[in-house]
Order: sequence, then structure tokens, then C-alpha cells
Amino acid sequence: MPRTQAHPKNLLEAVRYFSDLDTCTDFVARLRWPNGPTCPRCAGSEYSYLTTRRLWKCKACKRQYSVKVGTIFEDSPLGLDKWLPAVWLIANSKNGISSHELARAVGTTQKSAWFMLHRIRLAMQTGSFNKLGGEVEIDETYVGGKPANMHPAKRAQAMGSTTSNKATVLGMVERGGRVRTEVVPDARRRSVEPHIHRHVEPGSTVYTDGLRSYQGLGSMYSHGSSTMPRRTSTAGSTPTPSRASGAS
Repeated sequence: MPRTQAHPKNLLEAVRYFSDLDTCTDFVARLRWPNGPTCPRCAGSEYSYLTTRRLWKCKACKRQYSVKVGTIFEDSPLGLDKWLPAVWLIANSKNGISSHELARAVGTTQKSAWFMLHRIRLAMQTGSFNKLGGEVEIDETYVGGKPANMHPAKRAQAMGSTTSNKATVLGMVERGGRVRTEVVPDARRRSVEPHIHRHVEPGSTVYTDGLRSYQGLGSMYSHGSSTMPRRTSTAGSTPTPSRASGAS
């Protein structure tokens, strides 16, 4: 499909426009790399394009990459011919759209539509399809009231604990860039690690404190840590990741 074609203005045009995977790939590539494709691993600008697989091959690091790498579309088996009409539907739905309605519209299961909804809403909230990258600081905090201000029925349980009856919030800050926060069940590895993988691009440098929950990050990231004392939050605080240094 020619690049000069106007962008779709209604649902029928969107379905037709994004029905071709080559058009979808070109559309996202131009949005992501207005000055030409750049390798997400080494930032190399010299590449060759594998037409049959819709992949770029970096001439510097010899690695292949797709337009999905480092975006909300990554790790999804769904093609861009389903993702982009879904983005159009959600962005143009005045009163919102349910996962069941989206599933019927783009031809996926309700579970897949629910997954797409969450990722697209996240991108709309942050204003970018890309994950955090470069140097990212990560820390968790606890948000909630002081035990002295609680109802007597809950006060006894909260006394002597700085985290009881408080929400655990994970904060991720891209140095000089964007911020992501997530409410997580607790600060254990099984709770925080999936959120980090969802928001931070593999290969990035992440800085954390010495909490054991972060010890497994070295397998996907360049992980720096610090043995700074753990900090606890006060009522109404927001997560502010510490600036740690050094590499583990």
C-alpha cells in the first residue's frame, strides 16, 4: 500500500488500512524511527531489511530486531494487523470499550483482548508505545496512613509494623525521562519482577537497592545495586527511586 495514503478516519478505513502486515510494519516504523530504523540493542543505524520476515538486521552487532522490540507489542503472538485496529478502536471510543466488545471486533479471545486493553491504556497514559530504557532506577515504597490515625479495630494489627495495611507501590524512573508506577501485592520477587519486565526494555541498565527481590534482574538487565538502608514511606508519599551506583 502506498505511503502517501491518508491515515484512516473511520473504522472501515482503519480495518482496510491495517489489514496488510507490511503496511502495519511501515506505519509503526515511521512512528518509532522518523529518522530511520535504529538497533534497540547497540543503537546502530546501518541495517539490512529481511522483507520476507519483516525484520531488520543490524550491521554493527549482527542481531535481528523487529518493529515490536521494546514496545507494548513485544512478546505478543498477535500481529500488528490486530493491534493497530484495536488501538484505533480504543482511542476513538468515547465511552470506553470492554474486552468482550474488543474481542468481537478484532477477532481474538476475551483473554487476549483484556491483555491488549491493558497495554494500550498504559501507552495512552504514558504517551508512548515504547518501554523504559537506558538507565532506569527502581524502588518500592509503602503508601498509607499512620497507625495512630486508624480505626481501633485495625490499629492493634498495624502497631509495630511500618508496612501493615499499606499499599505497596513499585516506582520505575528513566533517568532524564519517563516515570512508571504500579501498585503490587507485596515487595516479593514474584510480585515485582513481572512488572519490571513489562515496563523496562531488556538490556537496559537498572539500579536498585539491596532488596533480595531484585537479585534476579541480572539475567535480562545490566543490574547495579546499593546497600543503602531501606526507606519506608509516610502517609501520602509517592515512590521515589534512590540513585544507586555500582554494578553487581
